[in-house]
Amino acid sequence: MTTLKVGDKAPNFIAVDQDGNTHKLSDYKGKKLIVFFYPAANTPSCTIEACNLRDNYSELKNKGYELLGVSADTKKKQANFIAKHHLPFPLLADEDHAVINAFGVWGPKKFMGREFDGIHRTTFVIDEKGTIEKVIEKVKTKDHAAQILAA
Repeated sequence: MTTLKVGDKAPNFIAVDQDGNTHKLSDYKGKKLIVFFYPAANTPSCTIEACNLRDNYSELKNKGYELLGVSADTKKKQANFIAKHHLPFPLLADEDHAVINAFGVWGPKKFMGREFDGIHRTTFVIDEKGTIEKVIEKVKTKDHAAQILAA
C-alpha cells in the first residue's frame, strides 16, 4: 500500500503512453490531475473502472481535471484497451514500474487464495501545484468518477 498521503508532493514521473508520447508531472503544472493505477488492461474490473471514467470524462474535464491511467502493460496492450473501449484519456505503459514504484502502489496481493505481487488499484488526485489532495485506495470500479468528485 502507498505511503503517500494528502498534502504530500506528488512524485515526479516520466513515462510513455500508448502512442509513445512522453508524460511527466511537470506537464500538468497549473492543472488538476487524476492518476489512476489499475492492475491490467482489458480485465473485467479494470475495464469497468476505465469505462466509468470514460462515461464521466466530460464532467471531470468540466471540473478542470486531466486524467492518466497507469499499468505495467505494454504500449500495444494500452492502445488496444483504448481502441476497444473508446477511452478518451492517455494510458501510461509503465513496463519498468518506475511510476508504479514512485507512487508506492506495487506490493503483495491476494486473489482466489493465491498470493502474488501486483499493482494495487489506487487513484491519486493532484492539485495545480503538484500536491496530493486525495488518495483513493478502496476504488469502487462501477462508481469511480463519483468517488473522485466527492468532496
